Amino acid sequence: MNRTLAIIEREMRKFFRSPTLMMVSMIFPLVQLIVLGNAFGGKIRDAKMGVVDEDHGTQAIRIKEAFDSVRATSRTFITIPYDDEVKAREDVRNGKIQGAVIIPAQYSKMVYEKNHPRIALIVDNSDNFMSSTMETTLSQLTDALNQPDIQPRLLQQTALDVVELYPYIEYMKYLLPGSIALAMFVSAMIGGGMLYIDDKARGVHEGYLVTPITKAELVFGLNGAGAIKGILTGVVITMIGSLLAGVGTIFNPGTILGLFLMVVVTASAFNCMMFLLMVRVEDPLVPRAIFGILNTLLFFPSGSIYPVQAFPGWLRAIAVVDPFTYAVHGFKSLLLKETGLAAVVPDLIYLSLFALITLALAVPLFKRTL
Repeated sequence: MNRTLAIIEREMRKFFRSPTLMMVSMIFPLVQLIVLGNAFGGKIRDAKMGVVDEDHGTQAIRIKEAFDSVRATSRTFITIPYDDEVKAREDVRNGKIQGAVIIPAQYSKMVYEKNHPRIALIVDNSDNFMSSTMETTLSQLTDALNQPDIQPRLLQQTALDVVELYPYIEYMKYLLPGSIALAMFVSAMIGGGMLYIDDKARGVHEGYLVTPITKAELVFGLNGAGAIKGILTGVVITMIGSLLAGVGTIFNPGTILGLFLMVVVTASAFNCMMFLLMVRVEDPLVPRAIFGILNTLLFFPSGSIYPVQAFPGWLRAIAVVDPFTYAVHGFKSLLLKETGLAAVVPDLIYLSLFALITLALAVPLFKRTL
């Protein structure tokens, strides 16, 4: 045990002597959290909506008044009057405006006659997020316009009441669990991947063989040091990221315990996985070449950015075995849903078994390498 601790001490001393290395493993996930959290998932505001009024009747005025109410409240879009439908369509195509509503001639007359009145919405569907927001907002407006002025006493249609379990969750909060997992993965890539290969290329590991340290103790020492680096990174990113995202659950004692357990098993799983992938590698350029692919293959299918239920079958199969999936689910349950330890026990079990299995596979491969 003392020899294993000596390896851990040596690796940690080297790690703390490289502050740049520590900062790189922590800053990138924080930058991603801040930039992506503010760049994605926000509500559309002040989009430009062209309005072509070919009717000029009372019902057309009602529609424009509804548009003014949207501008005054949610500010989803601002209206720009147009006289020509062709010009409005061309401006949508050129990106000068994000959409255009066409109120056809005789629209008010068709409303009074109940003769299938229609208005048209022109959207640039090359931007699905913008077009879907426009369509949703206009659908809500038309539904409101279709309501009778005098409501019947008896309810004629089924109404849906939506009950939300949690307050509105900003996209930065939604990204926080994935950013924590990504920070520990970057730490494993650098501390458990690149440094391991660099030491092997310089012959540091061969120097251990002339000491009383056994190869098994060397494996446990290297993985123990890598896990400690990941734990330190996970704790720091969890605290800073939660404060930046406005997550107050980190001050709950039960949540703190659950988060610490998740950080420990996640760091161990990532480091053991990285050690297994790198244990037979000799060329220092190999890890730098595969880390980008590995990051994409593990991070994006985990559900950290988009729900797993929307994936095709082959991508869901990757998500089932991906340790990122269970890490993100566990952090999301504790930070966003305020659940107890019972909700993350399956995640803790999977990550622990994943770490043990990958470590058990890495030991004989390491012995055969030297």
